[in-house]
Amino acid sequence: MSAADAPAPIRSTIPARLDRLGWSPFHTRMVAGLFFFASAGASAAYLTVSETWPIEIRAEAIAVFFAIAQIFGAFGPAFYGALIGNGTDPTGLYIGYVVGGAIMIVGGIVELAIGIKAEGKSLEDITTPITSTSADRGGQAEPPPPLALA
Repeated sequence: MSAADAPAPIRSTIPARLDRLGWSPFHTRMVAGLFFFASAGASAAYLTVSETWPIEIRAEAIAVFFAIAQIFGAFGPAFYGALIGNGTDPTGLYIGYVVGGAIMIVGGIVELAIGIKAEGKSLEDITTPITSTSADRGGQAEPPPPLALA
């Protein structure tokens, strides 16, 4: 290969070290918000939902809801890439953060409205185990059998 056939060097405005990119208080708030609030909320969601399932299948419920969260999380980079675009107009990203924040607020309101109050209760008090007997429940009637999924 001769020097004339060699590919041209790639020119970029991005510094060689990404830690030299511009950083502002806005970026700090965004990272802190995502780390401390959105991440914690998303991580707690599948654990909270699993409390409504009987003890014998609670671990499976956690796994199913975690898998659903991971599937939706896989679309995150493509979604935010579309919002960022070429980086010249921050409006799309701003709208994305506002919509994401609104979804988190709606989720909190739904939890307050119909969530199960589980603070300070044992797991057996929240959801009756499938294998419990009427004597275990203080003489209460047997629960209906679980639905069979076809």
